[in-house]
Amino acid sequence: MKLRIAIQKSGRLHEDSIKLLKECGIDINNGVNKLKTEATNFPLEVFFLRDDDIPQYVEDGVADLGIVGENVVLEKGYPLETVEKLGFGKCRLAIAVPKSMAYNSVQDLHGKRIATSYPVIVKDFLKKVNIEAEIHEISGSVEIAPGIGLAEAICDLVSSGSTLFMNGLKEVENVLRSEAVLVANSKLTEEQKQLLRKLVFRIQAVKKAKNTKYVLLNAPNDKLPEIIGLLPGMKSPTVLPLAEAGWSSVHSVLNENDFWDIIESLKAAGAQGILVVPIEKMVI
Repeated sequence: MKLRIAIQKSGRLHEDSIKLLKECGIDINNGVNKLKTEATNFPLEVFFLRDDDIPQYVEDGVADLGIVGENVVLEKGYPLETVEKLGFGKCRLAIAVPKSMAYNSVQDLHGKRIATSYPVIVKDFLKKVNIEAEIHEISGSVEIAPGIGLAEAICDLVSSGSTLFMNGLKEVENVLRSEAVLVANSKLTEEQKQLLRKLVFRIQAVKKAKNTKYVLLNAPNDKLPEIIGLLPGMKSPTVLPLAEAGWSSVHSVLNENDFWDIIESLKAAGAQGILVVPIEKMVI
């Protein structure tokens, strides 16, 4: 028994998907132009597909799992289970209009033509905000649509916004925030579900490690209560006596988002020799 997982054969999610599997200790050979391969140390077969095709392959049971953007899953509309959000491939689906267009609120889209590669998502958004607009489904360079008179607005994926800027557009509405997700067929066998749980366990360990840092520091014993109070850790910090009398070594784990604020507070409380080490895996 093995799991079959579909990932992008090229594009923005391909490298991150391969990297994630390898960080999970899964050894795969992703040679050039290969359409499928097998892991050598985990019961996993990998298919390399177009991102738009992944949801259908998973829905049809050709693949058991898929790594794909949330935007693609929602646009295709298949009833797939989102098993885990993966934390990479983050972007947003946004509506943009020409910089010269006066825009005050979503009401300004009423009666406008909107060009997009995501007609299903845009239709749902317009329905939620009670706006009637004409949707033009196009593929490829959506950004040129206002410039050639095809539409007054567009809805497309945005990462940095540089493409919009270069095409004389401004972002006015956020329709969807998206990232890569692991999706699964709803009819997995119990054996496949067990393998999936093992895979998700590894993925979660990798994700937790990326969001945390291991911190070691030296602290004067009379400042230990204050310093320990600043360190949340997984349970509580580890405290070990140093060879020098009156000092201890304190070990803990910090969340990436709180890292700098806590480090500054530790320094102010008397901590010295603060060493920060990246964590490869973290199992709680």
